[in-house]
Amino acid sequence: MRGKTVARYGLLTALAMVLSYLETLVPLSFAVPGVKLGLANLVVIFALYRMGPAAAAALSLLRVVLVSFTFGNAYSFWYSLAGAALSFLIMWLLRRRSWFGELGVSVAGGVCHNIGQIAVAAAVLRSAAAAYYLPALLVSGVLAGLAVGAAAAVLIRRVPAFEP
Repeated sequence: MRGKTVARYGLLTALAMVLSYLETLVPLSFAVPGVKLGLANLVVIFALYRMGPAAAAALSLLRVVLVSFTFGNAYSFWYSLAGAALSFLIMWLLRRRSWFGELGVSVAGGVCHNIGQIAVAAAVLRSAAAAYYLPALLVSGVLAGLAVGAAAAVLIRRVPAFEP
């Protein structure tokens, strides 16, 4: 890996971690526990469009691991990993097929992140009762996805392409 590439990964990983930390300072879970904006997904969407799927997947995984170890616990790791993995998979497929633009990809990612977390909650609780939160989480996923997708679209258009 070239020095510039390593620097880009480091910069984007640090940015994702800072955005994740900033989310902890903004309490949005007044109605439903665990609701977040998903600001760190800005980095993943940017990387998906500007650096490719392998870079985006690596950044997403790095963020999950580092943020979980820094600000979370073992449970938060599995919830985050499931949400990030499903979210990334769907965003990558939609991007690959060119079915949606940045906004649609982000909304799908936000919704799928919440679905992945509910699936882990159902497995941990050994009950489908966690699905009770799903309607509220789907709405929050759409709203957060719209906000993050709009910001990502601006970044993708304004930040120059990286050199190979």
